[in-house]
This record gives sequence, C-alpha cells and structure tokens, in this order.
Amino acid sequence: MNPSIVTTNSSSSRLNNDPAARRVQVLPDAAAVARAAAEEFVRLGIAAARARGQFTVALAGGSTPKALYELLATEPAFRDRVPWAQTHLFFGDERHVAPDHKDSNYRMAREAMLERLAPSPLPAENVRRIPSENPDAYAAAAEYEATLRAFFHDNDDAQPRFDLVLLGMGPDGHTASLFPGTTGLRERDKLVCAAWVDKFSTYRITFTPPLLCAAAAILYMVTKEDKADTLRAVLHGPGETDRYPSQGICTSAAGSETLWLADRAAAAKLPTNNGG
Repeated sequence: MNPSIVTTNSSSSRLNNDPAARRVQVLPDAAAVARAAAEEFVRLGIAAARARGQFTVALAGGSTPKALYELLATEPAFRDRVPWAQTHLFFGDERHVAPDHKDSNYRMAREAMLERLAPSPLPAENVRRIPSENPDAYAAAAEYEATLRAFFHDNDDAQPRFDLVLLGMGPDGHTASLFPGTTGLRERDKLVCAAWVDKFSTYRITFTPPLLCAAAAILYMVTKEDKADTLRAVLHGPGETDRYPSQGICTSAAGSETLWLADRAAAAKLPTNNGG
C-alpha cells in the first residue's frame, strides 16, 4: 500500500456507531506517526487555548506515544508552540502499580516528557495522574472519577469532554485498558472503572467508553505489522466491538473527529480505496 492520506466521510465507510467522519493517514514508519501526532497535538492545543483558555488531554501509554512525548518535550518546533501553561494532562488508563513502577504509564510520560520540559512551562498542578498505588483498584478508579468531575465542574449526569484523547491499539484490538470481553466495555454509568484483565491476571484502571467517545478529538497511533489484520477488521469489518474494543471508541459529539495515524506496516492490509 502506498503512503497516502485516506479520508473517509461517506456513510458506508464510517465506523459502525460513529456519526462523525474519520480520517486515516498512512505514514512510512513509527517515527513519522509520532511526528504527525505531534503536529496534531500542537494544532489542537493552540485552537483549544484560543477558544476556551485551556487544552485538556488524556494521555496514552505505549511505545509510539512515548516517541510523541519525547518530540513534544525536546524539539523546539513542537515544544515552543504548545500552550503549556494552559494545558491539562490526564491519563486515559493506568496499570495497577505504583507511579515509580517500570510498567506505570505515568512514569513513562514523566520520563519521556515531563522531566525533559524542565524548567517546565507546564505547571505541576496541571498533571493529574491516576492514584494507582491504592491497593483497592475500585477505590483508585472512583477517586480519579471524582478528580475529573471536580476539574470539569460536572455533576453525575454530565459528561466531561476532553479536547484530545490519545489512544493506541493492541494486536488484540484493545485500546486504553479496554480489553476484549472485559467488563469495562459495557460500563455506561461510570467515567473511570477498574476492570480485571485475565490475560495479565491484574486489574487495569481505565476511562470508560462514554467518556472516551465524548472527546472533541480522538487520535489513534497504530504501528507494527502484528496489528495489520486487526486494523483492517476494526476499520472495515463488521461491528464486533466486544472482540475489537477499538472499533467502539469513536467521537460522537457534533463537530468531533477521529484520526487514525498508522505506519505502512500496520496499514498493509487496508483497502486502497475509500469505499473499503
């Protein structure tokens, strides 16, 4: 498949439950995906800061987001354009570990971006991590939901809306910590939940589908050939959201969008025409 930008906006090519158009951009490699994501981060950040005085972002874990965070912190072309003082960072999911644990998404973001911004233009209080060191995963999830509601000044009937949610996709189709067949996929009342993942014999703490889907923009970063079959199934297959959680996470509010950035290896089995 040739590197290209594929814009899909007809009803036949939208995600199964997505009323908003999606875009799919195929790039040469993972480094190009990270750079394209950095450009989107800057663009959306500038627009949100100008329009509302703040830029709210839910960060993702994984190797490709790590490369994005390093770019944002170290390359002047990106670092100097982000409205850091007005940026508020949250975490879309977390492992049930302490913040200094090697598997912690917060630790990865701290080492890849937050520490590299020093002296930081990002106020420390603008970074809100999941209290995943709490031995009770359910209590940690409830505490983080309270943090979200306090920040967004929402009551229990309202839905916070992030300016940007960053997501990856695993070879099994999971995104955030919403794994195939897990209870979090069917959560509709909570913003944040703790879900047991048999695959890893542990809890994960994650944003739920309603919160993710309420975002103004969702940016997926997908790399490596082991995801090629899954990416085709997610974007062009029948609706199987319990099997492919990524398929069910899409923006749903008016004026919102979902952008998929994939490297050539991950996109190798995508159809070459818009119709799919």
